[in-house]
Amino acid sequence: MFIIIIAFFIILGLLVLAHELGHFFTARIFGVRAEEFGFGLPPRLFGFYRNAASRLKFIWGKKFNAADAPKTLFSLNAIPIGGFVKIKGENGEEQNEPDSFGHKKIWQRVIILSSGVLMNVLVCILLLTIGFNFGIPAIIDDETISQVKSVRDEKIQIVSVNVDSPAAAAGILVGDNILALDNISMTSAEAIQNYTKQHPNQKIIVTLERGQNKLSLNAIPQILPTSEGQAVLGVGLVQTGIVSYPWYASLWQALKATYFLILAMFGALYDLLKNIIAHGEVTAELAGPVGIAVLTGQMVRLGLAYLLQFAALLSLNLALINILPFPALDGGRILFLIIEKIRGRALNQKLEALIHNIGFAVLMLLILLVTYRDLVRWGGKIIEKIT
Repeated sequence: MFIIIIAFFIILGLLVLAHELGHFFTARIFGVRAEEFGFGLPPRLFGFYRNAASRLKFIWGKKFNAADAPKTLFSLNAIPIGGFVKIKGENGEEQNEPDSFGHKKIWQRVIILSSGVLMNVLVCILLLTIGFNFGIPAIIDDETISQVKSVRDEKIQIVSVNVDSPAAAAGILVGDNILALDNISMTSAEAIQNYTKQHPNQKIIVTLERGQNKLSLNAIPQILPTSEGQAVLGVGLVQTGIVSYPWYASLWQALKATYFLILAMFGALYDLLKNIIAHGEVTAELAGPVGIAVLTGQMVRLGLAYLLQFAALLSLNLALINILPFPALDGGRILFLIIEKIRGRALNQKLEALIHNIGFAVLMLLILLVTYRDLVRWGGKIIEKIT
């Protein structure tokens, strides 16, 4: 359990830290002063900066004001999750000072605000590139075989179970891997289909791998209305394995995967919002901190390839959430800059700050609600699921 908790903090922390680094570097590029870059979240434990003579100066505790340091204060904070960057004039103050965020042109401020999202997308591409090079779970077909450098841990996985089918009656589930039929090893979906065709209305022993467990179930292949006169179990099968691509193909595969993931995420978000507006219900399986911890534990048990995929997906999810035009998020701040460009002048700072504070409160409430859903879903099995 300790390793899984450490993995959870490391993954979430690095993704948040990468996001903040995007803001930090682009601010520096455009001459905006970063008053403080914190590792972890406040309260501050200690920090350091370079004084006017370029000598390191160490400070302790939270009382020191980062704005008083002549250069960026780098701090280590008590809560070990991600980090933050405090940019001078980020709330519109000190607009007359050249190194203030509020002094910069709108397009420069948009780039600074959106760079965190871009950094998370790049992290996703990087993690997937590493995954595709070292080995990542994938469906194996003729096209895949022609491109990869190696395939290992090949399995026949069940991707669908028909209602009222022999497989459903036997208790076979989506995600199970078929190892053998009547203790005869099965190495392809075609071999499984041929074997069931030869044993209509006969009980066969299906040996499965379900998670870390192996089990044997009894099933009777039958001729179904949709099986064209052949005896079947009523399952959809694909051949999967851990595939490794050459280095030159890994990046391209990662770019394609990221593109399709972005489309899928926006599609899922659209469906979520449509159901909330039209039906007043949340049908998506949202996950809060508790749910992410549970999923992290599952990925750690499955291995590095799955953990890389999960971290990449989480990074892209963080990018998607932050780019939404909602107050307190990067996308919300960009929306206010667009309004400023259209109006020719900025909104009242106090009004904008109030809107962002309300947005932040709503986000915190949503996190609490999603966390409550996680607790209800997992109940007393949270520790069991994590470990």
